[in-house]
Amino acid sequence: MNIHVDNTSICTTMIHVDIKSIDNSDSDATSNGSNVKKFVDTTSSDTTYNATSTVDLGRHRTRKLVLEDFHFMQRLGNGDIGTVYLVELKGKRGCYFAAKVMDKEELVYRKKECRAGVEKMILEMLDHPFCPFLYATLDCPRWSCLLTEFCPGGDLHVLRQHQPDKRFDEDAVRFYASEVVVALEYLHMLGIIYRDLKPENILVRSDGHIMLTDFDLSLKCDNSISKAQLVHDTTDRNSHNAFEGRTIADPTRFSFSSYILPSCIVPRVSCLHHRGHKWKSSPRKKKGGRHCATLKVVAEPVDARSMSFVGTHEYLAPEIVSGEGHGNAVDWWTLGVFIYELFYGLTPFRGKEHDFTLANIVAHGLEFPSEPVVAASAKDLMTQLLNKDPTKRMGSTLGATAVKHHPFFERIAIKNC
Repeated sequence: MNIHVDNTSICTTMIHVDIKSIDNSDSDATSNGSNVKKFVDTTSSDTTYNATSTVDLGRHRTRKLVLEDFHFMQRLGNGDIGTVYLVELKGKRGCYFAAKVMDKEELVYRKKECRAGVEKMILEMLDHPFCPFLYATLDCPRWSCLLTEFCPGGDLHVLRQHQPDKRFDEDAVRFYASEVVVALEYLHMLGIIYRDLKPENILVRSDGHIMLTDFDLSLKCDNSISKAQLVHDTTDRNSHNAFEGRTIADPTRFSFSSYILPSCIVPRVSCLHHRGHKWKSSPRKKKGGRHCATLKVVAEPVDARSMSFVGTHEYLAPEIVSGEGHGNAVDWWTLGVFIYELFYGLTPFRGKEHDFTLANIVAHGLEFPSEPVVAASAKDLMTQLLNKDPTKRMGSTLGATAVKHHPFFERIAIKNC
């Protein structure tokens, strides 16, 4: 799999990610894109900080980290509630972090404190290879800062723009989509509905693996984690014979430079293991040729409900647009839109204006362009994920278990990290 990008110096390139997320309180939204100099000048006079991490001063002395311990190098992107900067720990050359800086006064003015609090709470819960690790929370009277891992590969939206015809090939789509599925499965096990999946929010680490980011639109269910349930899976994998007989490709065959300081890309530790042969099984049958239903252990927040109108226009699920209320199935809808965009370079229901886009999401049928040619298994996966009825949508009941067993992912075995 060849992914083409430009070699670009980290010191001379600024990635600006335009995140157009919406919710009910965004009508009077203002920009939060303060430049680096203004931010540093403003924070230099603040003397009271709270940090969750410490810095080594030598001779076994440590103290809490403060904002002045970091050199703010460049702005990486703007979000709805904050601005993300690339920062370097002073005295530790090459020790980079991503710092999401939020203006407390603006959060209060725009009534976004709750969203900022939810993101911080979720980040503190996460412990997964495809999710960000919160190194520190830095607070001062004016600013709040979340310090997480810096991903030098940029985001998939920017990376897609550098591909031939601005789209990925099948092996690349399969690789990125499979890691997103694993990440969503982990979040759902914690009772978290992501609600903002899109290429702009999928970052690429230095080893080529993905990292989800931006959790301020996420929904945390009342229960701390999803309850594990035994459910019947009557899916017959042999019914997908039309997808068999394809050449098995190596999903770890990467040779591309990442957008910012590339390093890779043969992932060092993977949750995805190459299958060197076709999937084979001999499912037990009942008398009369009918297949027995098997039991699956599923931890999916199937009872979670929200009436909020949140997300990115082109990725909104029909149940959000129609105001019917939504649950875990919205993440599987956005996965379908995500895969579609990686394949075709555009989203499936995009209209000339937002209103037309929303109307298409609710009423327009799913159509596939004639070019590029996409495998039947991929189209089948997108069709099942983009079912407008959330109760019949793939993943709504069996969660990631159903998605991982789809023939599109047959060439790789997706395992939990």
